[in-house]
Amino acid sequence: MTTAHPALARADGLIELQRYDEAAALLGRRVAEDPGDLRAWVKLARCLLADQQPQKALEASSEALKLDPHDVDALIMHADALRRASGRFEEAEAALREVVRLAPEYWYGYAKLADLVFRSRMVRYAQAHGKNRIETHEVDRESREAAELAMEALRLGPEEVYAHEVAQFIASLAGNGTVAAQLDEAILRLDPQHAEALARRTDKAAKAAGVRATEAATLYADALAAAPQSSHSGWMRSGLDSATYRLLRGTRWLALLCLALAGTGVGLFADGKAPRELPLPLGQRLWDLVPMTAIWVVGALLRYRRLRAGVRVNIRPVIRRRRWARVVLAQAAWTMLCALLITQVPWTERTVPQVLFWAGLLPTLATIWFDRNKN
Repeated sequence: MTTAHPALARADGLIELQRYDEAAALLGRRVAEDPGDLRAWVKLARCLLADQQPQKALEASSEALKLDPHDVDALIMHADALRRASGRFEEAEAALREVVRLAPEYWYGYAKLADLVFRSRMVRYAQAHGKNRIETHEVDRESREAAELAMEALRLGPEEVYAHEVAQFIASLAGNGTVAAQLDEAILRLDPQHAEALARRTDKAAKAAGVRATEAATLYADALAAAPQSSHSGWMRSGLDSATYRLLRGTRWLALLCLALAGTGVGLFADGKAPRELPLPLGQRLWDLVPMTAIWVVGALLRYRRLRAGVRVNIRPVIRRRRWARVVLAQAAWTMLCALLITQVPWTERTVPQVLFWAGLLPTLATIWFDRNKN
């Protein structure tokens, strides 16, 4: 048995730290010293791929295959390089099918082949039919072989995250939501901090029917805290912004409730009863502030204090960035101003308070349903 050169162990350490450029330089010196070191060529191809140099990786993997055309690791690296360097899907697929033939019990070969077969079939189908978007039923029909390969990878590697990732990707695009959700749960069982699976589960839970804005915002905030650098963090932040906007929309209902109390307190709508004498006494006008204050303390202040820190921190940025967030707050402020003017000014006639009431009610009420889906 040949002992691995110490340079390979040092390269493995650099790869573990994701210092691919340094590892590639070290391995480059190693293959220059000994061009017959197969493992050095394979590791060099891996580093070059990770460092976004697929053409050089293709050259390195080709050198490895010259030394041993049946080396499984070299074939896998060669397939990746073929796909990424020039989109040579057929050659890459042939290399991976050779991997499956040489190592029929190796789960990774099936997983890589399933991923490649699925993507290549979708590209070919879109090109053949001149489509920019493939319908779900078409994806399901064209992905049968890829799905079978992914299931074989799962059978051989039931505890491997990547096998589940490939199967989930295929199932989700094929419209099999139940299987995709089950695979996400399996991924999170194996890796509780898996960013993509956590993001998908969070989005599904937050958008479920009946989920309140506070609950949705909390779900997104917790997911972002668990995986802030996720590739899905962008749309999770967008989801958090949308949930925060829904919270801000609720302030208008508080303002409208205060306006209704103001109209009742001044007796704008007597309904046949003797109306209150105007102007109202100072004590009555001050007392009208009590229920309004209670509404805002219970409906807004306490609710705000109970929000997760990540949600509270997000409120100001949403107001600053989102035009509709500013619109709803402006409407809530305008409605409250009308309510305060109705109750706190010692009016002698009801004409002006009635105008203020309708001025506060109608513009806000008219847009509450219109802007429901605005972001």
